[in-house]
Amino acid sequence: MATVGSLKPLHHSSCSSSFPRNPIVNRKALLGFVFDSARKNQIRCENLRYSSESDGKRRNAAAKKRNQSPERCAAEGVLTGGGGSEAIAEVRTMMPERIKVVILTACMMCLCNADRVVMSVAVVPLADKLGWSSSFLGVVQSSFLWGYIFSSVIGGALVDRYGGKRVLAWGVALWSLATLLTPWAAAHSTLALLCVRAFFGLAEGVAMPSMTTLLSRWFPMDERASAVGISMAGFHMGNVVGLLLTPLMLSSIGISGPFILFASLGLLWVSTWSSGVTNNPQDSPFITRSELRLIQAGKPVQPSTNSPKPNPSLRLLLSKLPTWAIIFANVTNNWGYFVLLSWMPVYFQTVFNVNLKQAAWFSALPWATMAISGYYAGAASDFLIRTGHSVTSVRKIMQSIGFMGPGLSLLCLNFAKSPSCAAVFMTIALSLSSFSQAGFLLNMQDIAPQYAGFLHGISNCAGTLAAIVSTIGTGYFVQWLGSFQAFLTVTAFLYFATTVFWLLFATGERVF
Repeated sequence: MATVGSLKPLHHSSCSSSFPRNPIVNRKALLGFVFDSARKNQIRCENLRYSSESDGKRRNAAAKKRNQSPERCAAEGVLTGGGGSEAIAEVRTMMPERIKVVILTACMMCLCNADRVVMSVAVVPLADKLGWSSSFLGVVQSSFLWGYIFSSVIGGALVDRYGGKRVLAWGVALWSLATLLTPWAAAHSTLALLCVRAFFGLAEGVAMPSMTTLLSRWFPMDERASAVGISMAGFHMGNVVGLLLTPLMLSSIGISGPFILFASLGLLWVSTWSSGVTNNPQDSPFITRSELRLIQAGKPVQPSTNSPKPNPSLRLLLSKLPTWAIIFANVTNNWGYFVLLSWMPVYFQTVFNVNLKQAAWFSALPWATMAISGYYAGAASDFLIRTGHSVTSVRKIMQSIGFMGPGLSLLCLNFAKSPSCAAVFMTIALSLSSFSQAGFLLNMQDIAPQYAGFLHGISNCAGTLAAIVSTIGTGYFVQWLGSFQAFLTVTAFLYFATTVFWLLFATGERVF
């Protein structure tokens, strides 16, 4: 066995020349190395501090010229070109700013739909208490749309003129107030209830055009469908939240419970939104230079909302067939959507004799899957565009799936013999209808990017008329014929006819 003393140290020539074997010499050499490194680091820090102070002076000078604070200039690295500003923005931005925008938008859309669904569930005990017929129940359900139809065009024009941030903040604040007043109005009189619900719809009319306009400004073309998919997932999750929480709160707290809850959440959202979002990404004090370049790649620079632009004439918009393709698609989408939204709990209760809580669970499942499928529809749309498919072909494919799938599913729903079977067909119908989000809903930005809010308002106005007819018509059909079958069949064939028109006349190219 080799002993320790027999081992000979190995030396490399370069090592022995750099570090002598004398331990005293080695210690001095190491101490010298440490202090020399410290001196170099100190000099480097002093240089960096001097550079930072110089950058700060330059930013102060730029701020004075532009009448802005130094902190504002520091956050706008894109405008000042300073490296320090980029560092500050990077520290403040733990996640991309556009992700924050889409998360807040999804939360808003969730509240938007949850506030609608609360009434769809609460109307069942109200009808029993007040003795409403099926036909009058449809009138109450449609009262939301009376105000919604007027605010669609006005709200869309306001969004194009002033941007989505301010318009959306006012809209959420007002519809939260209307939600809060709904139980009082129902206890006071039927007329008061109808007026409050109409005012609620008037405030909610700005949500969709604000959402699509804001996301088109904050996301590049190949991420836009995913962003809309996430926001609409929040919209559909609002159905789930409303359908599940409302029966529990009605049984434990009473009629006022769910209305107070969702109104409070809406006002809380307004306070967060007002301080954290801008109309355009270039106006954000927290966005990084790299993210702004990514957003603006391949897009024209958005004009400032301080210099409003006039909307095109209604005659010009309606003179193009792609506009009518969008209008007919919105009509069909709203027709089918509001039939299911307003009547699904009543359908399960009357056709299959399930109680309100069970009906809520059966009704919630389709909306939950719609939220998931809507996101994947958007991701698939973005993937197809990134891989070289034309925008026109992608929009036509997505919209065809979004209409043919629900049409076939509603025809099959007529033959459902159990609530579980009916829930499956409704789940398929709503899941596939979410592909429309990557179809006509995005197509407004394709054909009229500068006037998308106004175009959205026009098409949504027509769609709201269709929703009023379908919501009231369902009540009369059920009262006259005693079943939902006839109206589901009419809705299915409307889906098929609109698909043909869309394939013939829709386009993904810019028209206005």
